Amino acid sequence: MSRIGKLPLELPKGVEVKLGADVVEVKGPKGTLTTPKCALLDYKLEDGVVTLTRLEETREAHAQHGLRRTLLANCVEGVSKGFSKTLEVNGVGFKVAVKGNIIELSVGFSHPVLVDLPKGLEAKAEGQKLTISGIDKGQVGEMCARIRRIRKPEPYKGKGIKYETEIIRRKAGKSGAKGK
Repeated sequence: MSRIGKLPLELPKGVEVKLGADVVEVKGPKGTLTTPKCALLDYKLEDGVVTLTRLEETREAHAQHGLRRTLLANCVEGVSKGFSKTLEVNGVGFKVAVKGNIIELSVGFSHPVLVDLPKGLEAKAEGQKLTISGIDKGQVGEMCARIRRIRKPEPYKGKGIKYETEIIRRKAGKSGAKGK
């Protein structure tokens, strides 16, 4: 049995789960999220605890068991606490600014790079750090990855956009001619 899938999912206060025909809707203080149901699993909601059980013992059912439980847990955590990721902008003259729902990045190009934030996400810039937050874990992660792709950190000087927890492996540069 799946180690993650068999764990019961306890709902925090203020979070409601509605089991529909093909989707599970999760409502909480921060908003509403939905996740698709899997036909290979049985969803049960009893006394503020959601449990998922497999209807059949197939390879696909095993794979879906842990996945669907984790997706549902991410929805519950998103509507109750929310998710956030922090990016750091490193480099001489590199800046980040947030203007409404537009992020303006000055990262060594001839022009500032403007990134539109999708609905449901918020951004906050403090010095060289940019924090993206929202209720959908996938959307927060995808937005951070898109911003990081604009100027990936390079291994020689460490310039670029990186995650706060990311460690950049540095390389030694060229060494001068020693035999002359």
